[in-house]
Amino acid sequence: MPKTSARLLALLSLLQARRDWPGALLAERLDISPRTVRRDVDRLRELGYPIVAVKGPDGGYRLDAGTELPPLLFDDDQAVALAIALQIATTTGAGIEEAAARALNTVRQVMPARLRRRIDTLQVTAVERSATRPNPQVDSSVLMTLSTAVHVREVLRFDYTPASPPGAGDDDPAATPPRRVQPHHLVTWGGRWYLVAWDLDRDDWRTFRADRITPRTPTGPRFTPRELPGGNVAAFVTSKFQGSVGWPCRGEVILDLPAAVVSCYTRDGVVEELGPDRCRLVLGSWSWPGLAATIGRFDADIEVIGPTELKAAFAHLARRYANAATDGPTTLTTPPSSRFGGLPRAE
Repeated sequence: MPKTSARLLALLSLLQARRDWPGALLAERLDISPRTVRRDVDRLRELGYPIVAVKGPDGGYRLDAGTELPPLLFDDDQAVALAIALQIATTTGAGIEEAAARALNTVRQVMPARLRRRIDTLQVTAVERSATRPNPQVDSSVLMTLSTAVHVREVLRFDYTPASPPGAGDDDPAATPPRRVQPHHLVTWGGRWYLVAWDLDRDDWRTFRADRITPRTPTGPRFTPRELPGGNVAAFVTSKFQGSVGWPCRGEVILDLPAAVVSCYTRDGVVEELGPDRCRLVLGSWSWPGLAATIGRFDADIEVIGPTELKAAFAHLARRYANAATDGPTTLTTPPSSRFGGLPRAE
């Protein structure tokens, strides 16, 4: 039988791997008795791990959410992925740079030397495009407040800083009443965060810069979502910021990545937060294969929402890449209208 400390780590690793574990199966996997499993579970509980007993014919255990964050156990790949994600998070402009840097330092300190060498070879430096305006920083607590209001569908009240400096206009900012809106979407565009909402006082849709929002508490009553002009948030935001000018090929996908990460590498698209590690991306390009290749650079699972031309382009690239991985390339043909969005191809 392994030593107690090693056995506890093995038990914790199993509990993190799936939601429910029958007690008999845990005993079998660890090569210990059910009684020892119960004792080890009690030891983990004393260390702060919220393990609950699952009722049923076999009985079992589940690692549940708690009020405090206990020590976590990661395998090598998870630890490296976490370190890379934290390093990228220091460049997002979402107001979490300092916290991400501290978390990265904490994770790196407890890593084995072999893993530290792997992550130390990756150094991410944020280099902004030349632009007439810098991307403002947004407090992470503001983003969380806005995201929560969008999720629970509650009326939001906030003070909104005007674009012009105080004294430049006739209105007194201190006397301006708070805005009352029904928040629908939190998106990024051109490296900035925006709240898309129905303004209750102006009876119209508005987009608000998140860095100018100061939320007020408490929030208001719940509301029923309205339908955005254009049918979805991507079409609405695109029409607002780009007017009628756009790419000949536009597609919509869902990526298993945080919106803050995707927005760092998406200047001309619309990124909508769908969850902590999931977002919607609407992007354009001059050709469908070019659009598929651009989206494919994100190292994440991709769900294509539409159109069918984008799905066909992914299939076309999949065959092309598969042929590139073999010794014998196969000639692939694609109609010009599909490859270049129906535009004349320059010779």
